[in-house]
Amino acid sequence: MRARNLRLNDVFDFDAEGGEMTFAGERVVLMDAVALGLLRGQLVRAFGLAGARGILGRFGYGHGWRMAEAMKSAIPWADEREWRVAGGRLHRLHGMVTFEPVTDSTTSPPPFAEAVWHDSYEAEQHLLHLGRSNECVCWSLTGFASGYLSMVNGRTIYCLEEACRGRGDPVCRMVARPKEEWPAEAMPQFAFYENDCLDTGLKKLQQALKRVDRRFAQRRHQLEQEDASGLVARSEAMKQLLSQAVRVAAVDTTVLLLGESGVGKERIARLVHERSPRQAGPFVAINCAAVPEALLESELFGHARGAFTGAVNDRLGLFEAARGGTLLLDEVGELPPAMQAKLLRVLQEREVRRVGENRERAIDVRVVAATHRDLAAEVKAGRFREDLYFRLRVIELKVPPLRERTEDIVPLARRALADATARARLPERELSATATRALLEYAWPGNVRELFNAMERAAVLSASRKVERDDLPDELKHPGPLQPQPGTTLADVERSVILSTLMAEHGNRARTAARLAIGQATLFRKLKQYQRDGFAVAPAA
Repeated sequence: MRARNLRLNDVFDFDAEGGEMTFAGERVVLMDAVALGLLRGQLVRAFGLAGARGILGRFGYGHGWRMAEAMKSAIPWADEREWRVAGGRLHRLHGMVTFEPVTDSTTSPPPFAEAVWHDSYEAEQHLLHLGRSNECVCWSLTGFASGYLSMVNGRTIYCLEEACRGRGDPVCRMVARPKEEWPAEAMPQFAFYENDCLDTGLKKLQQALKRVDRRFAQRRHQLEQEDASGLVARSEAMKQLLSQAVRVAAVDTTVLLLGESGVGKERIARLVHERSPRQAGPFVAINCAAVPEALLESELFGHARGAFTGAVNDRLGLFEAARGGTLLLDEVGELPPAMQAKLLRVLQEREVRRVGENRERAIDVRVVAATHRDLAAEVKAGRFREDLYFRLRVIELKVPPLRERTEDIVPLARRALADATARARLPERELSATATRALLEYAWPGNVRELFNAMERAAVLSASRKVERDDLPDELKHPGPLQPQPGTTLADVERSVILSTLMAEHGNRARTAARLAIGQATLFRKLKQYQRDGFAVAPAA
């Protein structure tokens, strides 16, 4: 057989029912390209570009060498030369890249082999997960070619890319030469094919780990302030809410979440779902205020084909789509009166009727409703059905606004800042003392949502690794006084200010006392009292 005539069914055997698959007599497995791309991204972030290239290059080299050994006896070749040149064809059969040999090379001196690669999966995945590179990125493909050519020719032949789509070139172009024919400036790249190719990456990793260790204590403290669900719960109000939510989750009943816009009602609803026996089922959410009234019934209950213009197929409603799971009816206080009556019937009968149908369909779903309105006041005003209100508020949970949980402001801000810099692939940022003070002095009418937006803005606009007050939105630079809630005592305000300032100073007692203009002995006495009262106190730095 000639290499150009080689087909997948000549070397690939599998059972249609699944099980072992073989390629050239050796067992193989199917791998998703995106999964390999995700692995590449993790390797780059863990070991750096040099370390990742070493791992993938060495993997490709070993793969190519093994494939050359297997192919020698797996196919009745017309002559030995066909086996030697089959590496490019195997690249194509593996789905890695489309190989196009270059026969009229303009490279001087002429290379041992040269090819243009189209549709490289490596370049595609690198661009997808890491963006455009400053260097060629088809590391495992060049490794495969090097390993294959070295084995079949009985001498060391190395392949390098001279163009690559991963760095913005129109196509990928590979050149192969015996090791001794490569110019001296190319020699450092061959380290990626050697057994010690990981040394550079591992040394960099060791240095990075030392830097990480220095930040561990701070991160550990942050994690201590978070509930196991990942929600920040330093304040007593939030701790109590999360404790109630976890207990409620175990009981399959309707829950009503009350709280201002932006306080995190949907996150609490997800916690209830994740801690419930329905956690394996879907979590489906709908904002009732965002769907036009004419479409809301179809969205919730589904419709039959031909029920109205445009209904070309049967469609499940969200009550059916959430079967076995949880349905969040966000902003349920915005439902029009007609929909309130229909929702009440569904909750009572545990059945839905699709628009355009006459039969009932049983539902198996837990309903969690949420609203920023005072539903009791809405009932008195005649805008919300009293019977529906009581049906929804079997268990009622109130999510406190951010201004009532000031101990959570700084931990939330740090998490939001870390998330924003990670998404934007920016260097890590930290809050300066002036920025922290501004966060604590602001009333946060938009609550957690507003805080997260402010931190995303600060992550992008900050010119250094420290976020200063000037990097924050204008309304935070000169905030008005934080208004205490009814029932708040002077001792509550004092405790909140002391604990928040201690957190802003990363547990440093001396700096905290200086900022508060009190003696260290006074600070230590108050902190001991807070600990006896059950409040979380940042550990000493």
